[in-house]
Amino acid sequence: METLKALFTSKILYITLGSITLAGILFAVLLDFVIMPNYTNYNQGVTVPDVTKISLDEAEELLESYGLRHEILDRRAHSAYPANYIIDQAPSAKQLVKPNRKVYLTVNTAEIPQTVVPDVTSMHIRNAEIQLENNGLTVGTRSYESSRFRNTIIRQSVAPGDTVGRGTVVNLVVSDGLGTRTVDVPELVGKSLSEAQQLIMRAGLRVGEIRFEPNRELTPNTIISYSPNERRLTEGETLLLVVSERFDAREESETGAIIDDTTAVAPPDTLEIDNP
Repeated sequence: METLKALFTSKILYITLGSITLAGILFAVLLDFVIMPNYTNYNQGVTVPDVTKISLDEAEELLESYGLRHEILDRRAHSAYPANYIIDQAPSAKQLVKPNRKVYLTVNTAEIPQTVVPDVTSMHIRNAEIQLENNGLTVGTRSYESSRFRNTIIRQSVAPGDTVGRGTVVNLVVSDGLGTRTVDVPELVGKSLSEAQQLIMRAGLRVGEIRFEPNRELTPNTIISYSPNERRLTEGETLLLVVSERFDAREESETGAIIDDTTAVAPPDTLEIDNP
């Protein structure tokens, strides 16, 4: 106890703590006002020059004179520019950037680079657009037609597998999921579930909820009824199906599996035979 008391009442302890605190404050001040500004070129900046519409050689020379670096990001064909002229730049002109910043250039090429058109039919529209852009193509107009799968591509204006110039515009025909055209509802009652599903999809309709009902007379998985029960429906509409199942199928518990009692047959040696 005497040792601790002497330690906490010693002037040396307080002088040491004060020195450490002061040193920390001085270091923070130097870091904030001297070290970091010098490291990040604080309060220094370069205004990016406009290097579009000039040749690549001129652009390189101009950027170097401003203390900036450059990199060719892409080469495209543009009829309004001579070969090896700058079409675009990033960052754009007149932006204030740090010295030695890299400027990305898009350069015009005399020869149009070629690319193969991907097959985007049946894709979701967003995936189709990404595929086309990744292949250097331009997504054009989007028109809509009636089809049962909403926002999927029905047709594309340029055939899949064609070799075309990068930047070629590809127009898309997209499914609206539910059009104005009406279709005949196929005869479903009495059909098996798998056959009914195929008939429904071929007619341009959709299979929705499937409900099972016990039935003594029908083979399991036979269509009992459907809703809406109409002769014609709008293309893309959904049908609810009511399907037969074994009448004596029962659930052992609420979460258990369905057990079919009709398949349980006693072994021959356990069968009881009535005496005549």
